[in-house]
Amino acid sequence: MHVRLTRHLAATAMVATALAALSACGNPESATPPADKASVAGVTVEKDQALHDALPESIKKSGTVRVATDVPYPPFEMFVKEGESKLTGLDYDLGQALGAKLGVTFAFTPQKFDGIVPAIQAGKFDAAMSAITDNKERQQVVDFVDYSQSGSGILVADKNPAGIATLDDLCGQKVAVQTATNQLDLLKSHQAACAKAGKGKIDIQTFPKDSDAQLALRSGKVVAQVLTKPAAGWVAKTADDGSTFDLVEDAQAPGGYNASPNGIAVTKELPELTDAIQKALQALIDDGTVTKIFDKYGVASIAVKEATKNAAVD
Repeated sequence: MHVRLTRHLAATAMVATALAALSACGNPESATPPADKASVAGVTVEKDQALHDALPESIKKSGTVRVATDVPYPPFEMFVKEGESKLTGLDYDLGQALGAKLGVTFAFTPQKFDGIVPAIQAGKFDAAMSAITDNKERQQVVDFVDYSQSGSGILVADKNPAGIATLDDLCGQKVAVQTATNQLDLLKSHQAACAKAGKGKIDIQTFPKDSDAQLALRSGKVVAQVLTKPAAGWVAKTADDGSTFDLVEDAQAPGGYNASPNGIAVTKELPELTDAIQKALQALIDDGTVTKIFDKYGVASIAVKEATKNAAVD
């Protein structure tokens, strides 16, 4: 399980560098002719002819949006079965819904994460869906349609026996976290707030692996684990069929603590594609499809209510 708060990649404007950085990690999934509707997360998504007509001519002609993704990174992108190429995950499902709404196929291809933006610049892909943090540096070379806010979350034992509701409730408690992560930095920086509130310091228990931290939570050695909120939600939903852990939902931090926007990266060569994706995403937000997709992966709270463009907060 990845525990990075953001997914880091270097952005470069040099096409020569982009070409050198290309890394072919797999072949596109088998392309199928676009259908006028598709079933995603139990929802039937139908083609919007006006949105289809607004697509760039090259996309309408090919019927395909070429999408890069770095697999695995649960719950955003995963293989259905280890050793096989079929994909699943939040980004994949959202891509299928967007494709159905636009009347084209979103064809996903595995690509090493640090090669994604260079590959878009080099024309290998039209877009990328890979839990990419929208920031101003990347905006210099790609445009973003933002679909989630992702930060740190709190995982607790089933039924939350310690009654943890906010980050402040971790003061004076034993809390697990993986070493060398943004989540460790978050806990350290919160010690001042604990002291100001007259509470004890957080007893931070560090572990080399995320799974080790979860084992400590399972055994009752800590009252909570801090990790990325998407990962926390996925673990709560899937570990022992959802019977072992719960995700803390803080109304003041719906996307998680220190949340930043994640976006669909789109080539600057096709501004009409960015606009069409933004409008299609908003339509899927408005009709509830996005909520159902995110809820399928245990992270409905990180979905945005408005499909913004280039909404970086840095």
